[in-house]
Amino acid sequence: MPVSSAAPMLDSRSAGPRRALVVRGGWEGHSPVETTELFLPALRAAGFAVEVADSLDVYCDAERLAATDLVVQCWSEGAQVEELSKEQSAGLVGAVAAGTGFAGWHGGVLAAFRDPGYLRMVGGLFLFHPPEFLTYKVAIAPEHADHPIVAGLADFDVHSEQYWMLSDARNTVLATTVVEPADGGQGDGAVPMPVVWTRRWGAGKVFVSAVGHRVEDLRAPAVRTLTERGLLWAAR
Repeated sequence: MPVSSAAPMLDSRSAGPRRALVVRGGWEGHSPVETTELFLPALRAAGFAVEVADSLDVYCDAERLAATDLVVQCWSEGAQVEELSKEQSAGLVGAVAAGTGFAGWHGGVLAAFRDPGYLRMVGGLFLFHPPEFLTYKVAIAPEHADHPIVAGLADFDVHSEQYWMLSDARNTVLATTVVEPADGGQGDGAVPMPVVWTRRWGAGKVFVSAVGHRVEDLRAPAVRTLTERGLLWAAR
């Protein structure tokens, strides 16, 4: 299945190609280098000039962010992991509000930082997952089945971590799963949980997917397709 029917676009503010900035680091358990490398060919094929940053200080570079059309972040929290400073958060959140796209998956965005401004922009926060991998179904939201990120995709199964999250009701949820109560702490009965969503933050677009704990998860055809589409959709 093709990643996107959209043809590569040129940046309307310059004569060059659009720019993607991949910000990766933090906890190595989410394989920030290996997972992001998986999507660089699709970005380049879509006409993006791709840069990679391994420091959060890039979020303090206002000029660089203003010239960036898409930030792809894979930076998970963990022991001895750099936190997002107030200056870094303000730089990123402000750039997205001005039109820079933001996208990512799993802990690289949802278990990244606890900064309030960052969380408001992303629209969700990871809280818990069962200790073991589960096989669970990801269901495409019928009311958004024609959205370009999930158009033509059928429901699919994932065998990996299943995220339980808090999320903003203003998100456009493109896919959900069902979370079964594991220990009584979640109450009685199964509850729906968002897996893939989009949102607007000022002039910028945000794409988030909860799937992507391992490289193998992201290589699954449906997951790879919707993730590649999501990156392209979020770009300015």
